[in-house]
Amino acid sequence: MNIGMAVVLTGVVFFILTCIAILDIARKDFGSIQMKALWGFLVAMVPFIGVVVYFLVGFKKGKRSVGEVSAD
Repeated sequence: MNIGMAVVLTGVVFFILTCIAILDIARKDFGSIQMKALWGFLVAMVPFIGVVVYFLVGFKKGKRSVGEVSAD
């Protein structure tokens, strides 16, 4: 595997993680629309770091809707 392929693969992985984070933010209630917008802005506008921060800190902060069925 050469360096170019590793860079592309890393970019694809972070793109997929960004999409997952944005969809998760859209589904959850963060208490206010401002907090939801802040997380969405952070994930979308700060490449690489925003996704990592969301999955480390924000992922557990939001609450799923009552009507949403969990796969667990």
